[in-house]
Amino acid sequence: MSLFPATDVQLPDAELDFHSHWLEQATADLWLRQLLEQTPWQQPQVRIYGREYPLPRLVAWYGDAEASYRYSGLIHRALPWTPLLAEIRARLVATVGQPLNGVLLNYYRDGQDSMGWHSDDEVELGVNPLIASLSLGGTRRFDLRRKGQSRIEHSLPLNHGSLLVMGGPTQHYWQHQVAKTRSPCAPRLNLTFRLIRSPS
Repeated sequence: MSLFPATDVQLPDAELDFHSHWLEQATADLWLRQLLEQTPWQQPQVRIYGREYPLPRLVAWYGDAEASYRYSGLIHRALPWTPLLAEIRARLVATVGQPLNGVLLNYYRDGQDSMGWHSDDEVELGVNPLIASLSLGGTRRFDLRRKGQSRIEHSLPLNHGSLLVMGGPTQHYWQHQVAKTRSPCAPRLNLTFRLIRSPS
């Protein structure tokens, strides 16, 4: 568990806690190296306006046997927990104080890999889902905007070893993204743990 307190990000209709140094450097370095080596990365195709496009990042979904997850029109069947991911989950459960039965790994290889505007509001996540997002590797900017608005209202630099916890009504009122960037950036791995309440 972190020795550093969380920073409460003040946004209306949102619950955001940011631990910029949740992990010590040596552990963050080790986890990043092991996860990049061990993960069977995929780049699925998504359909947008009738055309197929490769997802602009690599992904993998792990979880309990019943924790299938649908997003971007795809149903992801969970790979079984590895010893490392089970260890990470146990540390996160101790931090957030609730069960977590699935994790989506996103691998941003460079600044052209991205995540578009969205909310984690799928039905299987329940009414007020908690998303625990662990970042490893290069720092990327995390943007938030009100649903229905185009203006970015808040941005956070998600650095190596940081943890962002989104809870309460956040997903009802806010969208988030990791935009493409032309600035040089190291590869980044993001693990978003969640609780699947009603599997797809």
